[in-house]
Amino acid sequence: MKRLPNLDVLRFFLASLVVIYHTSVFCRGRGLPFYDELPVFHKGVEAVYMFFILSGFLIIRLIYKAKQRDAFSISKFYIRRILRIFPLYYLVLFFGFAYYHFILPQLNIPFEINYNLSDGLLLTVFFVPNIFTTLYDPGAIIQVLWSIGIEEQFYLFIAPLLFIIRKNWILKALVLLTIVYFGVYHLNGFTFLRKFHFVYYFLFTGGIVAILEERKQLEFLKSNTIIPICSVVLVLIYFLTNWFDLQNLILKNLIACIVLGLFVHTIACNNLGVIVKNRMLNYFGTISYGIYMYHVIIINAVAFLFLKIENKWFLNDVMTIVLINILTFVLTILIAHFSYKYMELRFLNLKNKFRE
Repeated sequence: MKRLPNLDVLRFFLASLVVIYHTSVFCRGRGLPFYDELPVFHKGVEAVYMFFILSGFLIIRLIYKAKQRDAFSISKFYIRRILRIFPLYYLVLFFGFAYYHFILPQLNIPFEINYNLSDGLLLTVFFVPNIFTTLYDPGAIIQVLWSIGIEEQFYLFIAPLLFIIRKNWILKALVLLTIVYFGVYHLNGFTFLRKFHFVYYFLFTGGIVAILEERKQLEFLKSNTIIPICSVVLVLIYFLTNWFDLQNLILKNLIACIVLGLFVHTIACNNLGVIVKNRMLNYFGTISYGIYMYHVIIINAVAFLFLKIENKWFLNDVMTIVLINILTFVLTILIAHFSYKYMELRFLNLKNKFRE
C-alpha cells in the first residue's frame, strides 16, 4: 500500500507534545524547576487524541481497502498488530512493575503501592490499562500505557465488525456507530465511559475521514488552498491556545473530532501541496512509538540525576529547565532509536510477511 506523506513528521511532533507535557508535570511533582506557562505545555492529552484519529484513519483505511478487494484477513490483521504493538508494550509494562515494586525499594526511594500486583498484571496484560491506571496510581511509567490499551481494545472489535459488514455498508455503519457512541459516551448514565477514557469516537472519526477520502467524497477539500490553510490555522489554535478548552464537554469533544480529523486529512492527503522530506524528522516519526513508550522512563532517570546534583552544582532555574528538557529529548530519541534498530525491526520484518 502506498505510504502517505507527512504522517511520520506529524507523529514526531505529537510525541514531542506528550514529552514536554509529562516533563513539566513530573518536575513539578518532584520539586524541580519547570516551565508550563504556555498552553502548548498542557496539550499532551490532546496530542494523544490526534494519535487516536490518525490510528483510526490508517487502520480503517487499510481494512476498507482490503474489503474492497475481498482480501481482508482478520488473522493477518491481528498478527500485524501483535508484532507492532506487543513487544514494546509488554517490555515497558513489565519494566514499570519491576521499577516500582523492586528497583525503587532497592534505591530506598519511597513509592506507595495501593494495589495487588496480581490485579495490576491481570488488568494490564489483558488490554485494560486505562481501567487500572484510573482505579489506582501505579506510577507514570505504567500510567502512560492507558492510550495503548484504548488502541488494543479498538483493534479487538473493529476488525470483526468490519469483517461481517458488507463492504458497501461500511461507511453508513461506521457513521451510525460513531453518532450513537458519541451520544452514549456523554450521557449521565454512562459516566464510566468518561471515567476510564473510552474515547473510541476519535478512532471512529479517523476511519470515517479515511473512507470518505477513498470514496472520493472529500475532493472539495482539495479544490483550493483556503480549506487546508484554515485546517492548519485551526489546529494551531487548538494546540497553542485555550480557545477550544470549553466547559461543555460535548461541544469540546465535537470540535476536537472536527478540527483534528480535518487536519489529519489535510496532512495525509497533501492538500497543501507540501511534503516534508527532512530525513531526520521523518525518522523520528518512524520511531515515535518508542519515543512515546520510553519517555517517562527517561524522565524518571533525568529527574533522579538532577535531584542528586542540585545541591552540588550551581544551576539556576532556567539552566535546569533547559538541561532537563534537552537531556530528556536526546536520551529518549537515542533509546527509541536503539530499540527500533535492534528489537522492533525484527518484529516489523515479520509483520511484512502478513500483509494483505
